[in-house]
Amino acid sequence: MDTGRDPGRTTGRGTRVVARVRTRIGVTGHRSIPAAVLPSVRTGIRRLLQGDEELEALSSLAAGADQLFADIALERGIPLTAVIPGMDYEAHLGDADTRASYRRLLNSCRTRVNLPVEATHEEAYFAAGRWIVDHVDRLVAVWDGLPARGLGGTGDVVAYARRTGVAVTVLWRPGMLRS
Repeated sequence: MDTGRDPGRTTGRGTRVVARVRTRIGVTGHRSIPAAVLPSVRTGIRRLLQGDEELEALSSLAAGADQLFADIALERGIPLTAVIPGMDYEAHLGDADTRASYRRLLNSCRTRVNLPVEATHEEAYFAAGRWIVDHVDRLVAVWDGLPARGLGGTGDVVAYARRTGVAVTVLWRPGMLRS
């Protein structure tokens, strides 16, 4: 996994110059975030995307957690990478406002990764989640802690991250369930 780490270089005078380490943070989460949970999720994302380290944010730009995370990353000047599932993705994102937000965010991305076409939408979502996990140092999960409602849901991506040893930070208000 390329983590963006640069061991540094030596100048002509023999002085060692060490490059800053880039930390890649990805997101997985619910498309629907209850209003009572939203303030704590926003605060949590802002907290995770602050500091002195050089960051890169990875998101599939879906409605809900993905777009919220992407907006906050861009607001903080953090480069954003879009990971697009291999399917007719934009058509399945939701209403016109969600699709417009997706296009706005996509146009603001530094990098776009288009994944190969999968047999089903669920497989495409899960492939995108795994790709993000495989290319990040940490994962933010906007998750109520319940099992995924279908293959590739938030619970599946969190389980994959934990199996592969990627650090997961869950943002959710205890006791609240998504609709």
